Amino acid sequence: MGSGRELSWDGCVNARDLGGLGWIRPGALVRMEAPTRLSAAGWTAAWDYGVRTVVDLRHADECEPELTPRPAGITTVRVPLDPVGTPFHEHWTTIDNLASPLYFPAMLAEHPEPVVTAVRAIANAAPGCVVFHCAGGKDRTGLLALVLLTLAGAAPAEIVADYLLTYDRMKQRYDELGIRDQLTAVRELLADHGTTMEASLTSTIASLAIPGFLLDNGLSDAELAALRTRLTT
Repeated sequence: MGSGRELSWDGCVNARDLGGLGWIRPGALVRMEAPTRLSAAGWTAAWDYGVRTVVDLRHADECEPELTPRPAGITTVRVPLDPVGTPFHEHWTTIDNLASPLYFPAMLAEHPEPVVTAVRAIANAAPGCVVFHCAGGKDRTGLLALVLLTLAGAAPAEIVADYLLTYDRMKQRYDELGIRDQLTAVRELLADHGTTMEASLTSTIASLAIPGFLLDNGLSDAELAALRTRLTT
């Protein structure tokens, strides 16, 4: 995890470039938390970095007013990732509130469509850097990052380490809200289910047949080619 991936955009604590992991080039793809607190200087930094598309993985009722309007040239694409209102969502809300990697394999198996829709949004985005985020930039963002990094041939250890970085980056936000340390909480949850974050993520990566998963669930060959080009050229 080189420090060169960390992005200092004012008002954001969890933005990092996925370039350098697998064959993804720097400047193609950035993950972050919701840009609610991004200042004017922060948006200017994102624009100067090349950001032209933001893929928002939240549902509309989660979206809060932002501190500063985003530049007019940035396109926002909303792709709600959680299948709210489904038996799946009700089931996993009682287990981990969809806030741990424990639900990732079931999500990919039972509701692949929103994941593939998010991948498609990145593949079809206008030229420029694409940012994707959920609320904290941890689990929905982490699941999409896992799929994209697996496609890019990143090592499982790199994918796991990238996922774990968010717990450190977001700790100050959780502390401000009086929320218990999430790294400890999630580790305890997974221990209660007989696994660890590392084992759970590694197992998900190992079971994910890429690019077959994407193609079998609606991504076209042309979109896959466009995605590869975007992430490498």
